[in-house]
Amino acid sequence: MALIRIDHTPQTAKVNLPLNMIVPDPGRMNDIPVRQRKVLYLLHGLSDDASAWQRYTAIETLANDYGLVVVMPSVGRSFYIDQPNGQNYFSYLMEELPQYLSDVFDLAPRREDTFIAGVSMGGYGAIKAALLYPQRFFVAASFSGFLSLKFLEAYPDDPRQKEFTYLLGDLSKLSGSDHDPAVWLKKAASNPSALPRLYIACGRQDDLYPLNRMFQAECLNLGINLDYHEEDARHEWLFWDAQIRKFLASVLG
Repeated sequence: MALIRIDHTPQTAKVNLPLNMIVPDPGRMNDIPVRQRKVLYLLHGLSDDASAWQRYTAIETLANDYGLVVVMPSVGRSFYIDQPNGQNYFSYLMEELPQYLSDVFDLAPRREDTFIAGVSMGGYGAIKAALLYPQRFFVAASFSGFLSLKFLEAYPDDPRQKEFTYLLGDLSKLSGSDHDPAVWLKKAASNPSALPRLYIACGRQDDLYPLNRMFQAECLNLGINLDYHEEDARHEWLFWDAQIRKFLASVLG
């Protein structure tokens, strides 16, 4: 198994970004050519970076067991969005990073071999990618994700409000904007059969639990199929480690 760390400066982000990858040995992938291998994008949360997945979960073992190439980008506290300052992290995730992987590693998986998942802020990014680019992903997962902008209204005294304003603009104008998961869902509802399978999991003791229930309710209202899971858990890696195991078993087991 190859454990790879790359430091590069994407044109879209305009800053050096670490990129972590896990590449199982060819024998673990039945000697499938690189271009045809299954690829899992894993997105980190607000306070972490790409290394968190390797430090806090069994992803290296899972990658080896399932013959998965795992791609873990680092995007700071960007929320995986194209920012007003010209650092375009969503464009990096959806355009420049896949092209880079194709150019450097010859990775160009088919839709049915491409998966994306994330925790917390990364769940927001993964679901945004899946709903706005459904032709690119076979399945997408959010673990304890920011799946509604209602959290900004629910915590008006949160010290991060200033940071969120910097990232997202006027918080009073977010509802109905391109940053709003409800807008993504309405766009996706025009052709629900074209969507990837959506897997959502959240702990009942998580502060984001109500937002995940709102997302579930909106999916049901719009006729969008959702594989929804909840259990007693907090906003923590112990829960997310268990969920990445369950998620991959449901997709590849």
